[in-house]
Amino acid sequence: MKFKLGCALQYKIVDETLFIFNVEVAQLGRHIDLVDNLVCKPDVELLRYVAPGNHNRYVRALAEPGEFTLSYTAEVDLEVHRADPATVQEMNVRDLPLDILPYLLPSRFVPSDRLADYAYREFGRLPRGHARVSAICSWIYQNIDYKRGSSDSETTATEILIQRAGVCRDFAHLGIAFCRALGIPARLVSCYAFGLDPNDFHAVFEAYLDGRWWLFDGTRQASLDGLVRIGVGRDAAEIAFSTPFGNMEPGPIRIWIDRSDGQPEPQPRTTDAISTDTPVLVAA
Repeated sequence: MKFKLGCALQYKIVDETLFIFNVEVAQLGRHIDLVDNLVCKPDVELLRYVAPGNHNRYVRALAEPGEFTLSYTAEVDLEVHRADPATVQEMNVRDLPLDILPYLLPSRFVPSDRLADYAYREFGRLPRGHARVSAICSWIYQNIDYKRGSSDSETTATEILIQRAGVCRDFAHLGIAFCRALGIPARLVSCYAFGLDPNDFHAVFEAYLDGRWWLFDGTRQASLDGLVRIGVGRDAAEIAFSTPFGNMEPGPIRIWIDRSDGQPEPQPRTTDAISTDTPVLVAA
């Protein structure tokens, strides 16, 4: 499926501010024929860094007092790898690659150690594999209300479980916490998501099963085969779309993603087994 997508960010800079942006589509093998462009106004020097291992694309920009905007556009053909969910199994911890270890451990917004007893009571006796992670997503969808303004940038997965309301990043953090508590590596994914209404940056999560990363979305708001990855990390602290260091006032944000191949709109597919692991286009 081919998509056109992008974002526009606006800021009022009070004092000199350094920004770290993470809004560019990741250069992955599944992102075929990616063509993109990022422009800041006023024109400033942009320093770029692609993180080894996860291929997140970071851009550093130093903005002077006044109006400052970032515009990003991209076109990409998204390749989707599907599998029968029944064939996707969990791995024993002893068999996991060592570079996957960080995604088993508690992190700032995902205190999975504190939720271990709860996770085992709810999901410990379920059949292991893709179906168990799907059951976690279904539980979150049925028990956590999607409510804008119910959480903030400091809210943890534990707090979401208590208050039973949150937004997409909270749903993902809770799914990650339950997975890690059960010995399933999991990580947060930021993405452009086709089918969201209204359009916004979206957060889902990946679980490591059968030697690959597989997509899951507890919000059930977007089709899994319409997710174009921006970044991955242990939690939201590592993949914020904008991290400012200085005195500034954020302005309006616009995000969009549209089909560009003229094909019929896909049916919602929120419980498929879809893997995001393919060879990388550009080495870090």
